[in-house]
Amino acid sequence: MAKHNLKRLKKELKLIDVYVIATGTTLSAGFFILPGLAAQQAGSAFILSYIIAAVALIPAVFSIIELATAMPRAGGVYYFLDRSLGPLVGTIGGIGTWMALILKVAFALIGIGAYCKLFFPEIEITPIAIGISFVLGLISLLGAKKTGGFQIILVLGLIVILALFISFGIPEIQFARLSGIFDVEFMSIIETAGLVYISYAGITKITSLSEEVENPERNLSLGIFLALGTAIVVYVLGTIVITGVMPLAELKGNITPIASAAKYIFGEYGAVALSVAAVLAFVSLANAGILSASRFPLAMSRDHIIPQIFSRLTKSSTPAYSIIATVISIVVILLVFDPMGIAKLASAFQLLMFALVCLAVIIMRESEINSYDPGYKSPFYPWMQLFGIVISIYLIVVMGILPILFSAGLVIISVVWYWFYSRTRVSRNGAIYHIFERLGQQRHHGLDAELRGILKEKGLRKDDPFDEIVSRSKVLEIGKDEFENVVNRVAEYLDTILPLTAEEITKQIMEGTRLGATPVMRGVALPHFRVSDITHPEMVLVRSKEGVTVGHFNPLTHQEESLETVHAIFFLVSPERDPTQHLRILAQIAGRVDEDSFTTDWADAADEQELKEALLRDENFHSLFICTGSKTEVMVNKQIKEVKLPSGCLVTLLRRNAIIIVPKGGTVLKEGDRLTIIGDPASIKDLQKMYVH
Repeated sequence: MAKHNLKRLKKELKLIDVYVIATGTTLSAGFFILPGLAAQQAGSAFILSYIIAAVALIPAVFSIIELATAMPRAGGVYYFLDRSLGPLVGTIGGIGTWMALILKVAFALIGIGAYCKLFFPEIEITPIAIGISFVLGLISLLGAKKTGGFQIILVLGLIVILALFISFGIPEIQFARLSGIFDVEFMSIIETAGLVYISYAGITKITSLSEEVENPERNLSLGIFLALGTAIVVYVLGTIVITGVMPLAELKGNITPIASAAKYIFGEYGAVALSVAAVLAFVSLANAGILSASRFPLAMSRDHIIPQIFSRLTKSSTPAYSIIATVISIVVILLVFDPMGIAKLASAFQLLMFALVCLAVIIMRESEINSYDPGYKSPFYPWMQLFGIVISIYLIVVMGILPILFSAGLVIISVVWYWFYSRTRVSRNGAIYHIFERLGQQRHHGLDAELRGILKEKGLRKDDPFDEIVSRSKVLEIGKDEFENVVNRVAEYLDTILPLTAEEITKQIMEGTRLGATPVMRGVALPHFRVSDITHPEMVLVRSKEGVTVGHFNPLTHQEESLETVHAIFFLVSPERDPTQHLRILAQIAGRVDEDSFTTDWADAADEQELKEALLRDENFHSLFICTGSKTEVMVNKQIKEVKLPSGCLVTLLRRNAIIIVPKGGTVLKEGDRLTIIGDPASIKDLQKMYVH
């Protein structure tokens, strides 16, 4: 594979960026254009349609957040479907969702013209829309962070204007105009819910940028939930205001309903202000939409679904060819098609994708892959997902024949592309094959390895006790030896703290090594296993400056192929009940071993304390030397429990006169003591300010 394909997108999107991008792709046509079209179909009861559409979206939101926190990769829905249901379904999801998002962006650009025409009737809509698409494409080429910064300005300005519209509009509501809300046939309300469903669907497009989100397990889930809450409040209260301040006859079919409603609330100047808000909303959608859409070709190209050129990144880590292809596609649609008509059909395909996303969660859960480790798990599994599948398919059916045909057409195009281009280039299967394995058929090991790689990138969770495990671990210094002899020695120690005999421990480790389950890398071996009836992980650290010979076994034939000399062996034993934490700890060790500084730090460590510190994360520990003439002299002759430490800090090791002492609250500190203190990064910084800087 070419080198450029190995580059990863920069993680530079924070919580505020996630929130504004998700909100920006949501508060657009669904609020500024669709209310008039929805009212034409369901009268004043279209307010209920917006509520029903939000309820129908919730299973998809829960499901997509679970998948995104487990697999934060560019491509969003495409990547999730590919890795769960296989590359054929992934191709359908990737091409279809990319096309649906492009149509929505084109629709937004046309929407700008609809509001501008209120005040400048002579302007041509299409040239303006094309010009804006080029400008936004150039902004996307600068990188996600710069695009996110632009998005913050757009969305916050939009929210302020909408808050004023709703706040001043509520007192102007004539409740008599809402009296007919329950007089409409229920099927009309449901059919309209399918029409306005696309209003909320943009909220999940941020997941296509999940590879670029800092701390995705927190920021993705929280950002999407905040955006969903904002959207529901704006849509429900906003549509109530629109319906309550203007005659229903004037609202029906009105493609600039917010400007018309603003006239009743604020007068002519209000219409201008809300038209500006509409333009902000459409530019915001187009901006976030181009950014999100461009990640679909990138992800599909990485997986050989489409040509490799689309996975190339610029020096600023942006997928230039994917962005260019996305902008060109938008321009073609603006020149050739009627996006306002086609965009409505995109809602049906989006419903199909969300049904598959709900199914993907079921597949991933039932595959029982240990490395599937979402930071957020959907509640009410599997009933939430089953409801999402049923309601999505039901809404497609009630929307009529054209949306069904449109969805079927995109599926056929995707299948044909996969069959004639991608099929021979892809040697990958989804998590569904792990379910087949449980039934005695087939298993795809590549996905498990890929998910383990993602675990390594994501790092530890806040509650993972990695630093504590290292701090209390047993340390052995040995000379040149054979691996099995070292295992026997470690097993004798573990026999005293585990509900297993030394013979059972030795057998489990050696069998795992022969099966290829012991990673060996850069002079380090990582034997590991899980045990029931223990409450927390245990580690043994072994250093051999002369080296220990470890056999390298082929995981397919179980035959020894070579011998490798290692200078560090980390034995990890974890509780059976928490396999994903076990994998996260292994991933953390592997990540530290991969760092260039590890080999030197490990080899140069002078004692047990420094060996442990070589494995700890730099930002999570600090060593203090207690001596007079420094800030630490206040600790001399004090008990540890009397020493002032920042909240979250813990003294885990104490070295005195070359002897390691297990510190306790009543331990009295002496001059010359060396303390190892662990804590979260913020607490460690506070500690350094108190006793170092």
